[in-house]
Amino acid sequence: MTMIWNPSPNFGERTLPITMLVLHYTGMPTGAAAIDWLANPASKVSAHYVVDEDGQLIHMVREEQRAQHAGISYWRGITDCNSASIGIEIVNPGHEFGYRPFPEAQMDTVTRLVAELIKTYGIEPRNVVGHSDVAPTRKEDPGELFDWGRLAKLGLAVPRPTEKLVDPGWTDAAFLLALERYGYSVADGRAAVVAFQRRFRQENIDGVIDGESRAILWSLLLAYESGSAT
Repeated sequence: MTMIWNPSPNFGERTLPITMLVLHYTGMPTGAAAIDWLANPASKVSAHYVVDEDGQLIHMVREEQRAQHAGISYWRGITDCNSASIGIEIVNPGHEFGYRPFPEAQMDTVTRLVAELIKTYGIEPRNVVGHSDVAPTRKEDPGELFDWGRLAKLGLAVPRPTEKLVDPGWTDAAFLLALERYGYSVADGRAAVVAFQRRFRQENIDGVIDGESRAILWSLLLAYESGSAT
């Protein structure tokens, strides 16, 4: 893929093998401002890649290095997601500065980049996650407008279950245990539910554990544990 090399000084050494992709939005007024910030040593943050709205790909940290993009995070027992992941920042002003849909050219580059990285590192679709999935108390990105379905159709992310949904009738405590089993931190239960809904029920993110949320999670767990989804 054609890309621009714009190095960031904000990286370190990995202590874990690469098993995850973490997708973000930049959450700043412009893409240029975001790239400048990621390249600024004072920011102490970075990402491996940035995808601009016109589809331009910027490479900022080499994949073998640990970029500083996820912060305090957790996924499937991993507490240092930075060491285990490749971070992709997608230019979008985010909820604070005028959140908007992701353009076609941008999504095309994101899709091709994710496909290439999954193939290179053997990353499971279940480990292609949003920043909000690994840091539910702090983050909302890439948000409910991100087209996870596009990735899922190509086998690059877990699809949202839509057929033969059955409410298992869990108590709220049982739902949170199931959510933890799937991969989320449930230290803050409501934040975890919101993050789950932002990923798998984007049209209704109310933080309420209802029948639909239970049915979606039950289907995801069944698919994963039967080996029909990774």
